[in-house]
Amino acid sequence: KDRCQLNQHGSLVIWFTGLPCSGKSTLANELDKTLYAKGIRSYVLDGDNVRKGLNADLTFSAEDRKENLRRIGHVAQLFTDAGIVCIAAFVAPLQEDRAQLKANIGSDRFIEIYLNTPIETCEERDIKGLYKKARNGEIKDFTGVNAPYENPENPDLIIDTSKESMDVSIERIMSHIRHKISINIE
Repeated sequence: KDRCQLNQHGSLVIWFTGLPCSGKSTLANELDKTLYAKGIRSYVLDGDNVRKGLNADLTFSAEDRKENLRRIGHVAQLFTDAGIVCIAAFVAPLQEDRAQLKANIGSDRFIEIYLNTPIETCEERDIKGLYKKARNGEIKDFTGVNAPYENPENPDLIIDTSKESMDVSIERIMSHIRHKISINIE
């Protein structure tokens, strides 16, 4: 509470979930820029920065994916304890895991944003060719192709990045932040 008062804004976790290439990191980074411009302390956690260090020892097995999310959830909680808005961009394909994250962090400090982007759009955006490799059997357990993605049951926001512009998406998120926690970000 004292850190939030010092920062002059509340803290929370904004968790983007969705298929690979749905726009999670792109939207997370744009939100981070928007918050920064308004004087809101924030930080983005995504696969690129977490798997290089903290989770470099983990594979993509089911057990390691669960551990990956457990660690990320704990780091996100530490950010909120420090009075920072933590923006997390991870597939997190299983409802059970996302529910556990929300329970651990606290539902009052956790916003789940589901990027309900069609798989066809995700495949078109896939510059690394991961979907194609998964469909050709070169990658096993790839979410959306040969591993499940469970749609969120009750996300705070649903955004289809194939239909909604970046500006509209950011404004919807910012409106939700104003409503969810009492901070002045005008």
